[in-house]
Amino acid sequence: MSTSVADLREQVPESRAEFERRLDALIVDNRFTISVFFPLNGIVLLLASAEGWLPEPLAFNGLLILTGVAVMRAPLIAGVLPVADRKAALGVGLLTLYAYGIEYVGVHTGEPYGRFEYVVDLGPTLAGVPVGLPVFFLPLVVNAYLLVSLLLGERAERALVRLAAVIGLVLIMDVVLDPGAVALTFWRYFEPGAPVFGGLLSSQGGFYGVPVSNYQGWVLSATVSVVVLDRAFDREALLERVRDCQFMLDDMVSFVILWGGVNVWFGNWVPALVAGLIGVGLWRADQFDTNLVAAEFG
Repeated sequence: MSTSVADLREQVPESRAEFERRLDALIVDNRFTISVFFPLNGIVLLLASAEGWLPEPLAFNGLLILTGVAVMRAPLIAGVLPVADRKAALGVGLLTLYAYGIEYVGVHTGEPYGRFEYVVDLGPTLAGVPVGLPVFFLPLVVNAYLLVSLLLGERAERALVRLAAVIGLVLIMDVVLDPGAVALTFWRYFEPGAPVFGGLLSSQGGFYGVPVSNYQGWVLSATVSVVVLDRAFDREALLERVRDCQFMLDDMVSFVILWGGVNVWFGNWVPALVAGLIGVGLWRADQFDTNLVAAEFG
């Protein structure tokens, strides 16, 4: 018994730095599983659920969805952790409160994203808002913030340029995410407008069942997020980390695979094409490791 306790104690990191090193090593050793296998598995499970091929309780199981998303977010969390001090933690806390607050307002009033309702179980909810919402919301803007900084280089040092570029990339990512989520019936909008051009657009300017108001809402949320991230994090330390950390944007690779695949299945060709373009952006920023698949099967 004493030997088992001693062995267990040896497994517990003695410091935050040791914990971060172990977490980095865990991500590196499992990059293919996290960034490729999990999103591919997610495509199969989500499509099987949507098509009625998966029995209860596996179909659209909220715990499975939340667990899968958390695993795919792990590279970003591990990447940010070493540069997250108390000020950064406070900033993340404020953004978490903002995410819950804006979603609560959205669910109950329709502002600013447009009137919608959750259809699929996305895990436990509080006042109609999924408890796991920050895991869905925050990485979207943090990933955009980091990729913009890498792609624009010194031009991203100008706050207005950085803000405009991050807003643009968040909107581009939501052009991929929201049509796929609506097709899966994760949520539905009440007033998307009558479909035209085969559902590509709507009579009110919507896009694949997603109203324009949703994208207007994301302009607000992306703006708030960039302002908070700029003030909460040591920007130089954050950029140095993302340049040195080979896996920090793997979450975006998962995003491209998962939502690109879902949109292809439902024939949402524009969102699927945009997902591919985001993949090109990751590759140009040297954040899409094409050797990962070759190393796994080579």
